[in-house]
Amino acid sequence: MTTRLRTLLGTHPCTAALKDGSVRSDLVTLDFADYSPTHKGFKPMIREQAFDVSEMAIVTYLMAKSFAKPMVLLPSVVVARFQQPYAVYRAELGDLRPGDLRGKRVGIRSFTTTTGAWLRGILANDYGVDLNSIDWVTFEDAHVAEFRDTTKRAPQGKDIIQMLLDGDLDVVLGEKVEKPGLKPLFTEADEKVWAAAHRILPINHMVVVSERLSKEQPDAVREVFRLLKESEARAPASWHRFGADEMWRSLSLISEYTAQQGLIPRAFSADELFDDVTRALI
Repeated sequence: MTTRLRTLLGTHPCTAALKDGSVRSDLVTLDFADYSPTHKGFKPMIREQAFDVSEMAIVTYLMAKSFAKPMVLLPSVVVARFQQPYAVYRAELGDLRPGDLRGKRVGIRSFTTTTGAWLRGILANDYGVDLNSIDWVTFEDAHVAEFRDTTKRAPQGKDIIQMLLDGDLDVVLGEKVEKPGLKPLFTEADEKVWAAAHRILPINHMVVVSERLSKEQPDAVREVFRLLKESEARAPASWHRFGADEMWRSLSLISEYTAQQGLIPRAFSADELFDDVTRALI
């Protein structure tokens, strides 16, 4: 008899074979929930433990861990990318550089998004931007209910890009948009310099399992990880495969950024993000 697991997992190059049934198991059956976009399922996972296995934004996981939410990280990356293309500004501001954001009105979907945390970390640590000097405007609450967001909230029903185009915002983080009147905040050269300095691909989403599943059915957790690895092995050659060292460096850096920004009370070591079952999978 197989163990059926409530599962939230988006379709990515590394998960496609698992989602389409090409990769399967005699031990576990993954019952996929239908959320589009996938991040809409993060809130029920954090607040209600709605799934046994769930894709999860890494900053949301760090925040959830700081509030002792009962879930455990698997060493499985499903979304990772350079963050610099996800920052745009109004072209009429001229040649705006990343270090020029003091006093600017900067919009972001939620202050706690992982892309936002990466970009703020880059701005603060690589360009010397005082994050408190920025007029932050947000559109959604955090997935973690206990977090208190003190940023300015955009008017109900307003679209973030339209506000930028209308001049109600100067810069938007977390959106990759090519439209007349908008320019990228970072250049390709900026991205290459950062990549060379840090030697990581920033992690956005990984996979978590419920604490109960890890404690009560560790074999099921190991089988889920095996399925994820087999599906990843079938991803196109262009898919970035993380070694343990790079994963550690990426997790350590985003944890440091998240603590600097006050989203968590202290930075976690990468080792702390796993339990005995999932740490042994690395």
